[in-house]
Amino acid sequence: MPENKGQGNAMTPSDASRIQSTQARSGGDMSSGGFSARAQSAGARNENSGYSSSGNQASNQGGSNTGKK
Repeated sequence: MPENKGQGNAMTPSDASRIQSTQARSGGDMSSGGFSARAQSAGARNENSGYSSSGNQASNQGGSNTGKK
């Protein structure tokens, strides 16, 4: 199987949610070591590292700005 590192689209939290929902409805493996858990982990990791849904690094504008001091 060819290595696909750095190519294609990165897993997003939305993708992971869709996978988890499908797995749960079909009676799939919902354990902490199952595919849906790994998808959730990858989605969170990609979001935290600044990757957008297109697989490109998103610009990071810094924390939230609520206008309160």
